[in-house]
Amino acid sequence: MSDRLDELERRIDELRAGVRRAVRARDGVAARALRAELRTAEQAWDTLVSGEQPAAKARGARLVTVREQVHQALALLGAPAQARLVVAVSGAFLAGTIRSSQLTSLRRDEERSFRSSPFGRPYYLCAALTDRLSPARGYLTVSTWPVRRRVVGPLSPRVDFLTCAISIAEHAAGPGGRSPEGERLLVRMARNIPGAGDEVPPDPARVAEAARRELAVHAERDAADREELAGRAGTQLDDLARLFGAATLTTVPRSVTAMRGGR
Repeated sequence: MSDRLDELERRIDELRAGVRRAVRARDGVAARALRAELRTAEQAWDTLVSGEQPAAKARGARLVTVREQVHQALALLGAPAQARLVVAVSGAFLAGTIRSSQLTSLRRDEERSFRSSPFGRPYYLCAALTDRLSPARGYLTVSTWPVRRRVVGPLSPRVDFLTCAISIAEHAAGPGGRSPEGERLLVRMARNIPGAGDEVPPDPARVAEAARRELAVHAERDAADREELAGRAGTQLDDLARLFGAATLTTVPRSVTAMRGGR
């Protein structure tokens, strides 16, 4: 858990500094978006430390929308994730009530909202971008994340899976993190990580350690791929496409093709 807490604390410090810069620059849109992400990061920090379930707590005061539940789950995971994993994490750790069928039109609704009022919301739930800068089907991200975190290179699905597995294991090891749903989810994750063990229920620390070992193998190359894709997204796409993907496929540069083993 300590690694995840350290990461969240660094991110909270960065967001606070970003809010101050946006306020000084009188950039209200950026300030609102950064404050929203800051609140989410602080909530994730509180959840890890105390083991509270924010969705259940919030329901005592008001109805938590599907959109908010998805945002909470992605904040806990800390990486782009398939819709089915978001649903599983929300139910296992956040007392969520999301059904997979409810996510089918969610991204389209978010895109329509952005088209009608660009940056009118503190955050948007949007698609990850493939190496052609088109939307990755069923792969969800948050608009306030940096572009390099929202693009998907050749190794990114595996890197994101490992990152999510570490977050899930750390959360499962924390106060209040143990639940039948959480253990079943951790079992499924552990089966796909060499060295994570085959005991049931799995040892969260062992799962996290095994995931970190493999992540160290892929992280540098994946980061380089993502930086290249983020650079292209920054120069080739407008604000709408940077969040929801290009309407037409963008030619893949030779450097990316070579990294994928093409000729």
